[in-house]
Amino acid sequence: MAELISEENLMEEDTQRGKFLTFSIGNEFYGIEIANVTEIIGIQPITEVPELPNYVKGIINLRGKIIPVMDVRLRFRKPPREYTDRTCVIVVDIKDVSVGLIVDSVAEVLSISEANIVPPPDLKTVQNRYIKGIGKVGDEVKLLLDCQRLLSEEEVGSLSEI
Repeated sequence: MAELISEENLMEEDTQRGKFLTFSIGNEFYGIEIANVTEIIGIQPITEVPELPNYVKGIINLRGKIIPVMDVRLRFRKPPREYTDRTCVIVVDIKDVSVGLIVDSVAEVLSISEANIVPPPDLKTVQNRYIKGIGKVGDEVKLLLDCQRLLSEEEVGSLSEI
């Protein structure tokens, strides 16, 4: 029975390999591996929690589960923007903690082969630490994020205590 389960997991991982959920922040398009995505929801009422970093907007109640939400725009040091009906929350698991990522809008799920992914430029900038690679899709590029690096161990620890 254990063999069956592990084979199913391998097949599921294989079908998700190379698939990225793409979303926009302003005019830039980003992608995160679909395997990290739990669900996508519209913007919800957010309860602010004092003494969190400015990019952590607070918490939401998602079917009885309390989830901290982070504005990716603010995390990347971009100017704040009003939330609209296009604003989405992408729920991901970061180091075993569910976190909602607030993005301007969700685009689509794309398959990007490893041959079309190049490493990010080595510019030593703060923003580059979140970028795992650059996906080439036709004439466009998608900045592929490393979900595990969006929050430090300390930040994950403090969010898991909420």
